[in-house]
Amino acid sequence: MVLVAVAMVAIVGMAALSIDLITLYLAKQEAQRAAEGAALAAAEIIAVSGITGDPANLTLNWSGICGGSSSAATLAAQAVAEQNAVSGLAAGSVTVTYSGGASGGSLTSDPNCSNLKSTAFGLNPLVTVRLTRPNLPSFFSRIWGNPGLTVSATATAEAFNPSNSGNEGNQISGNLIPVQPRCVKPWIVPNLDPGNGTCTGNACPKFVGLGDGSIQNPGISLNGTSSTGVVGEKFWLIPDCQNNPTKCMMIDTPQANYPSGSFVNQAPPNLFYVPNQAGLTPDAVPSCSNGDPYIQDIGGCDQAANYQCGMKDKNVADLTIGPNADTTEGVACLIHQAYPITSASGATGQDYLNATTFAAPSAYPFQILAGSANPIVSTGLAAGTPITISSSIVSLPIYDDAEGVIFNTSQQTPVTFVGFLQVFINAVDSNGDILVTVLNVAGCSNNATATPIPGNSPLPVRLITAP
Repeated sequence: MVLVAVAMVAIVGMAALSIDLITLYLAKQEAQRAAEGAALAAAEIIAVSGITGDPANLTLNWSGICGGSSSAATLAAQAVAEQNAVSGLAAGSVTVTYSGGASGGSLTSDPNCSNLKSTAFGLNPLVTVRLTRPNLPSFFSRIWGNPGLTVSATATAEAFNPSNSGNEGNQISGNLIPVQPRCVKPWIVPNLDPGNGTCTGNACPKFVGLGDGSIQNPGISLNGTSSTGVVGEKFWLIPDCQNNPTKCMMIDTPQANYPSGSFVNQAPPNLFYVPNQAGLTPDAVPSCSNGDPYIQDIGGCDQAANYQCGMKDKNVADLTIGPNADTTEGVACLIHQAYPITSASGATGQDYLNATTFAAPSAYPFQILAGSANPIVSTGLAAGTPITISSSIVSLPIYDDAEGVIFNTSQQTPVTFVGFLQVFINAVDSNGDILVTVLNVAGCSNNATATPIPGNSPLPVRLITAP
């Protein structure tokens, strides 16, 4: 009995210690998940902010994204972290820091980007979140005077834009693997920037360079122009097809700033698009997008295999599709714009930038406001509230028009993708014309024929460190 009594002290002690250790282990896992989610959320804000479309970052637009505790990315990281309880308690203190590049980047991390303002922060920026949760409840360790437990976790995420990254000496060197984004919308556009200077037809400057994927007009502009860069530019995407419900009867060679007339309803700046092949079953298709596969690809997520940089046999324009009316229906479903379309001059339910009159953003970072038909409004969020995620943010492929592609109007035509546009859809009209604002540009990198990295965006947000 004496031996049992002595042994019970040790057994109970080990049991008590194991309970506290398990509590600490689970809390550590929860803290790590919270840190990872927060880092990815901040990187997502960076990706859609357009800052990676301004690699030299000479305009100091960085301050709107990471300029202290009130900046967009920091607020997003803190909000996501706080939504994740650690051992049933609030997440704890959250520290968000930034650095200017991956894989040996030499820039110093800091909480408000003050050390990054004169460097290329816009090139593959990193965000690191450190979460600390003190005073976790302990059960038996208090016997030794420990009032509570403390756990911490750190995670780093990256917003990776392959555009010309391989040629930046202080960042990433060598050949870069291109991006193969998922959930790209089936609108193939030529590599022509309609807002970069005065241009018409095929004489316009390019979105991306063919040799290294570099952005040809880098930087961030306000008020819908491209005076200091392509990000922020506003124009109409117009189907290069007459109003034919059965197939695409082309108006002209795909080009930019086509004059309005018999088959073109929106004046320049504008850019032609042709439909992409709807070859694979899409997923995440909303109930309002219940038409043919092309409409489903617009409303939901089509497959990444349809969009591969530099690989002609994987990318197919399909002029057997009549995109005009189907584009209108699919886009209205996607962005929650009132349908049938009666006007494209103001918000009728969809999310919007700055004002319901679709005034181009006059300040950076661009602010997205929730439309009255956004599903989150029905859960209690007021319409007009700033939001960071919107179904109006989409990606579309850029093809190499310099190859001299001749489109076959009776069947599919192979094309080579050289990059992707990330845009915000302001509205769609009844003819399949889409009013967009450019959020970012991604070239296919300097190694476009390599097997691409899959992702949900042309700017992949990826967790690169999770201790």
